[in-house]
Amino acid sequence: MKTLERYIIKRAFFAFAMTLAAMTGVVWATQALRQLDLVTSKGQTIVQFISITMLAMPFLVVIVAPFALMISLILVLNALSSDSELIVINATGGSRYLVLKPVMIFAVFVFGLSASMSLYFAPLGLGELREEIARVRADLIANIVKPGRFITVEDGLTFHIRNRSGNGNLDGLLLHDTRDEETAFTYQAETGQIIEAADRTLLVMQNGTIQRRPKAEGDISIVRFQSYAFDLSNLIPEASDPVFKASERSTRNLMDPDPDDGYANEHPDKLQTELHERFSQPLYCLAFALIVFAFLGRARTTRQNRSVAVLASICACIALRTAGFGITAITGANSTLLTMLYFVPTAGIVLALWAIMRDEHMPMPRWIRESVDRLSMMIDKIAARLNGQSTGGAS
Repeated sequence: MKTLERYIIKRAFFAFAMTLAAMTGVVWATQALRQLDLVTSKGQTIVQFISITMLAMPFLVVIVAPFALMISLILVLNALSSDSELIVINATGGSRYLVLKPVMIFAVFVFGLSASMSLYFAPLGLGELREEIARVRADLIANIVKPGRFITVEDGLTFHIRNRSGNGNLDGLLLHDTRDEETAFTYQAETGQIIEAADRTLLVMQNGTIQRRPKAEGDISIVRFQSYAFDLSNLIPEASDPVFKASERSTRNLMDPDPDDGYANEHPDKLQTELHERFSQPLYCLAFALIVFAFLGRARTTRQNRSVAVLASICACIALRTAGFGITAITGANSTLLTMLYFVPTAGIVLALWAIMRDEHMPMPRWIRESVDRLSMMIDKIAARLNGQSTGGAS
């Protein structure tokens, strides 16, 4: 690899890493806040909360990576122009392809990262996230016990808590149990906490009293305690097997779903669309790289304004990705539109290459022609194979 290529790739990688981290962090924060109450209601620590919500990170990377690539290349190419490096390359007789090659090498790297996330890590993380959410939703305290309300868990057993703190403690606890045929029990405690030990779920109450009142005639007896454990194991509902959506299934499962899978039998169109979406999404990395280079890869003097070119490249990339989202939304059961998922990014690649060649007024290098030919053949083979497998699975 030449010095110029290493220089450009190094700068692009640094800008991409910083942009990807910032954009993914912002998107992750907005998604994590949606699960904050559900997860912390079980009394889990902030570390556990972060580890659960981080399962969605690979999926977010797939969405954000093309835009992070776009921003990083805009910054790098703009810097090369501002420092007159593009002008020096042009003045020494070098063509734009000297800069295009490292740009495309870096774009292929991001393409591989996005493809691995899209095909394997993203569905794996979303599937584990679905299982964790299903487990938390089966928790008694997360769904039944609500602060300030009297909740009947089952016939003869009523809970009331004044407040539930962020660390999982239950303040002002009242538990009324009349399930025994002869005696009614009323538990009062300053605090309580759910603890899982020895395959049992216990409500450990601190500093309280137990009132025992015979249902027939008799005196009420009161017992004070510093710590008392109430068994909740028989009250915890069994967590049912979660139903995985199309985005939460592995690529292998999408290609060959279980014949007895109810969701797959009811929504075969969603599985097909998700499968083709996973294979087509990484292509936007290549398209964005070429679009940005088509607008900003040409040497300009310091007197020429590059703001219009920057704005045009951003608008072109956003318009292309919006078209892709629109195709995904309208595909539905119409399997003939699935090829449009590949057509949109491929059209962006071809148009950008055409603009680059037209602006350069010279024939396309052989390595670009061979790369485009290989990419077109690969897309055709993948689309034909997936369409054949989808048709066979549906029948």
